Amino acid sequence: MNKETLSKTSKLIKPYIHKTAVLSSQLLNNIVGGELFFKCENFQKMGAFKMRGATNAIMQLTEAQLEKGVVTHSSGNFAQAVSLAAKSLGVKAYIVMPENAPQVKKNAVLGYGGSITECESTIEARGNTANDIVEKKVQLLFIHLII
Repeated sequence: MNKETLSKTSKLIKPYIHKTAVLSSQLLNNIVGGELFFKCENFQKMGAFKMRGATNAIMQLTEAQLEKGVVTHSSGNFAQAVSLAAKSLGVKAYIVMPENAPQVKKNAVLGYGGSITECESTIEARGNTANDIVEKKVQLLFIHLII
């Protein structure tokens, strides 16, 4: 992503995210013999950097796509990010989560307004379940976690 695109994206998502601190540690700097900087995304809304990507992805959708909603599969942070971003933008979020996902993560998704469908805890089951939801809801957009 070039600087101009990054600047546009930052301005676009700014109202929906927290500006998080960048910190340094003198102790760690001394140990490594250089300067380390830590972007404190644990202070982001919903507690992870994934909020930025989820918000940006949803904001790229057309009005027609926004009306239908989004679907993703995740066992935790991305599920929460998509749920909160969708809620903030007035979009329905359908979240596929493995049945063994931590209850605290499921509760957070529900608290952020996501609709959970549970499945077996395999990547194949997640993908198939998400695809089933996309087909049933007709043209629902799948948002994939990009690492």
